[in-house]
Amino acid sequence: MTPVQAPMPGLHLPCSGGAAKRASAMSANVIPLRRQGDAIASLDPMLAITAQGMNAVNAVILARMQSEIPLIPALAGHLISGGGKRLRPMLTLAGAELVGYNGTRQHMLAAAVEFIHTATLLHDDVVDGSDLRRGKAAANIIFGNPATVLVGDFLFSRAFELMVEDGSLKVLRILSNASAVIAEGEVDQLTAQRKIETSEGRYLQIIRAKTAALFAAATRIAAVVAECGEEQENALDEYGRNLGVAFQLVDDAIDYDSDAAAMGKTRGDDFREGKMTLPVILAYARGTEEERAFWKAAIGGHRTADADLAEAIRLIAKYDAVAATRERARHFAQRAVDAISIFPESRARAAMAEAARFAVARGY
Repeated sequence: MTPVQAPMPGLHLPCSGGAAKRASAMSANVIPLRRQGDAIASLDPMLAITAQGMNAVNAVILARMQSEIPLIPALAGHLISGGGKRLRPMLTLAGAELVGYNGTRQHMLAAAVEFIHTATLLHDDVVDGSDLRRGKAAANIIFGNPATVLVGDFLFSRAFELMVEDGSLKVLRILSNASAVIAEGEVDQLTAQRKIETSEGRYLQIIRAKTAALFAAATRIAAVVAECGEEQENALDEYGRNLGVAFQLVDDAIDYDSDAAAMGKTRGDDFREGKMTLPVILAYARGTEEERAFWKAAIGGHRTADADLAEAIRLIAKYDAVAATRERARHFAQRAVDAISIFPESRARAAMAEAARFAVARGY
């Protein structure tokens, strides 16, 4: 492994100037999310500003997933090349663009973020017994649970190698803390599984840990490498954290609102696993006694047939629980957009705002 090196000076314009200079009228800079009837939100602006950087990130990913053990690159490549959005590493690159960073450290760190995310997906599929991931057979179905867990461990190790090579203890602290919080969130979700009494507050606590923590870390480290002040760091952290919550809320809504082909996973996975996601929490709270009895049996694992899933979808539709979940997602997405209003208008800020709109509007 390459020895730890201190970050090289002179490779960037500090955050205190250029694109990262604080806007003078912060309160007038809030960017409203679009409503129904407006143009469809897209990730295209984010893809455009990060395309060149993602080529460098992908080169790092390809190089660092290699091993003398052929099963490791084969299994890792099955998921990494599986067509994911790569939103988390793009956030690191977009954040660097937003704060006017001209160096290259963000490439290795964005690869580390993607390795952390991929490792958690591999472990999740084993825990959940998933059949599909991104429209393909999940790695654990093809390679088995033991190999999937161990390759996930390998990717975590590669992520930490990249962090150490970057040489910043602050970056290492942010990403390592995020990794620990993600694991805590997954355990918390496991302990809440099949518990009908799970509250909306507990659910939000879970998704802030298991999803939003990595979004927040991915964006915050861009401010760190650019030597920004605490205000800019916190703004990027808040953007990522709120975007992550919005993203997971919509993911959970999609499980009851899209077909398997669109989702890239088996429809009703959350239902059959007894996960208390927000659409279920809301439908249960708004239901009749008879309907609540159904939910208790279903979440308890006693009613998981296709007919039961159809009934769950009917009840969720009856009480507009998907729409309510998306409305809450819109709230968090707006908070994400507001967080970056301290930065001057720029192509990067516009792309990050559009990514928040996309997180709410997407159907996959």
